[in-house]
Amino acid sequence: MNPAVSITLKQCAKTWPDGTRALLPLDLHVPGGEILALLGPSGCGKTTLLRLVCGLEQADAGGRILYGDEDVTALPPEARSVGVVFQNYALFPNMTVAGNVAYGLRVRGLDAAACRRRAGEMLALVRMQDHAGRAVTQLSGGQRQRVALARALAIEPRVLLLDEPLTALDAKLREHLRVELAQMLRQLGITTLIVTHDQDEAMMLGDRVAVMSAGRLEQIGTAESLYRRPDNDFVASFLGTLCRLRAAIRERMLVAGEADVAFRPHQAMLLPPRPGTLQARVLARFFLGGSVRYELGLDDGQRFSAVAPPDSAHQPGQCVSVQLAA
Repeated sequence: MNPAVSITLKQCAKTWPDGTRALLPLDLHVPGGEILALLGPSGCGKTTLLRLVCGLEQADAGGRILYGDEDVTALPPEARSVGVVFQNYALFPNMTVAGNVAYGLRVRGLDAAACRRRAGEMLALVRMQDHAGRAVTQLSGGQRQRVALARALAIEPRVLLLDEPLTALDAKLREHLRVELAQMLRQLGITTLIVTHDQDEAMMLGDRVAVMSAGRLEQIGTAESLYRRPDNDFVASFLGTLCRLRAAIRERMLVAGEADVAFRPHQAMLLPPRPGTLQARVLARFFLGGSVRYELGLDDGQRFSAVAPPDSAHQPGQCVSVQLAA
């Protein structure tokens, strides 16, 4: 693989022909070898940013994109040495698995023997070497995802771009492949951008997470720092669930008041009703295997969530007091 290069965006913006601003001017630096997850809702600009880095879209005048010290702003995608895995994988149905992986190598003029050797190496890396001769139409979703990744890596890209790489998979397989993909990307050491709207995916795959909203970069940092120290309500609510109540806290207990109290569901400890504290009524209980999720309501109509250990036995209709963990 090529040495890992950094990615730098300087005042990059994107305006569509009808005047819509898909991306407001932003600066971003991704150190060489880092995995950065771009996280946000649909339409926030994360895929547009990815397409700018790839060269499939051009930034507005004045924006610059650098790979290391090289300005690639005006270069087409094929001149940037970028590996891309799209949401639908974009595999060629008329080719075998090995043919798909070798396609980019053939386009670059490698001889047949070199193409076969390199394709075999990449298929072994993603543990698909036993499927080299199969048609891609015979593969499962998870296998297609691996083939698409092998094809992207075969050209020895300087930069790897993944656009919602696990979205098309079922929940169980997606959870399994997150772990595999995280381990593989860290083993490879390629500078990687991953677009996702799934907070768990972003937190597991990214060395850092960049939260985006309405064409803006809201905050960037490690998943833990964003979760524990969000810059604003949007980041706090998008990276995990945030509960807000008009209340007050006395000795860690929720009591009547007009302050703005914010907390995460796992910080809410449900206790037997205590005099002088707010009484919350259990509206619903959901057993999730490793935890129990509660929906609770106050007499004034405010609602919030709590997550408790799996042996928690509070039932709908019961009243509880809430203590917030430190």
